[in-house]
Amino acid sequence: MVRNPERRTALVDAAIEVLAREGARGLTFRAVDAEAGVPAGTSSNYFASRDDLFTQAGRHIHVRMAPDPDEVAEVMRPGPSRALIASLMHWVVRRMTAERTGYLAMLELRLEATRRPALRTELTRAIRADLEANIRFHVESGLPGDPDTVRLLHFAVNGLLVEVFTLPGVFGDDPEQSAHERESADKETSRLVDLIVSRIVPD
Repeated sequence: MVRNPERRTALVDAAIEVLAREGARGLTFRAVDAEAGVPAGTSSNYFASRDDLFTQAGRHIHVRMAPDPDEVAEVMRPGPSRALIASLMHWVVRRMTAERTGYLAMLELRLEATRRPALRTELTRAIRADLEANIRFHVESGLPGDPDTVRLLHFAVNGLLVEVFTLPGVFGDDPEQSAHERESADKETSRLVDLIVSRIVPD
């Protein structure tokens, strides 16, 4: 059977939406077909199994969440400094907040990877490659710090984002709160990003 690459991508994007909304248990062929607005049975023609669907979602999510090179170039216009790294980290948080669906789906995929070897292999490869690329970028750009600086920033900011996306009440950010209270929570997140950079990145 001839398969349409664009249709496959649309199905994987639909799978990511389902993951973010329903969790790993909700990721079924039927749910993906419904999310993509295609006839029942379509996704089962594109993916050999549910395991294959998870693996393809893990492979595609990094493409979906990758930053635009032009945006990176714009953020990097100032000279290398600790302040620039702080700007980069704030930008990362803003991007992840804007791509909330993708980030939540990634968390679901990480948990599911503990039970699916093929998915674990794919996520490990992709995240390791992403981290190594960030290290090269940091060093070649002349930013302060060394490879371990990048690793520590990676783990610290990702840990912060897990709290922001899964337990926003830790920061006082709750859907029932007023706009003013949510703004205060955003300021606290911003303050913590600055603190992470100041503690990890050499002056």
